[in-house]
Amino acid sequence: MTQQVFEQSITINAMATLVERCCTERELMHRWLNPALRCDPVGDWDTGLGGKTRFVLQVPVWEPTLYSTVVERSPGLVVWEFTGFFRGRDRWECQPEGQKTRLLNRFEFQPSNPLVAFGFRTFAARWTRRDMEAQLRRLKRVAEELQSLRSS
Repeated sequence: MTQQVFEQSITINAMATLVERCCTERELMHRWLNPALRCDPVGDWDTGLGGKTRFVLQVPVWEPTLYSTVVERSPGLVVWEFTGFFRGRDRWECQPEGQKTRLLNRFEFQPSNPLVAFGFRTFAARWTRRDMEAQLRRLKRVAEELQSLRSS
């Protein structure tokens, strides 16, 4: 099974610190994550190095789960490594550009078995890419709302 890489970016009219908060604070994440995706802490909520979370895709009959651990963390950067129906990494990087931020999301993954790989290729690849784009647009909206509240 070959590794897949989906990489996208968006420019956000907000400071990098606010964009980073949108990527790491659970309440803000739930404002832009796909409503069918639930993010639960394993223990206390922690997006620091070693922090653990569980991402559950809430679909009828089956709730596929990714277990993730923060493996890289610095200001403006969080990388989750995950296992479950996929194995891989999800990188979120805030790159300041003056008063704006370029947010890069790189999702590298490998399906856990040939059946999951077939199902993903057949049914979910295009949906996943579109959903990632929609999530970035929703995250942009949340961050820009925070920025405008801060500027008022």
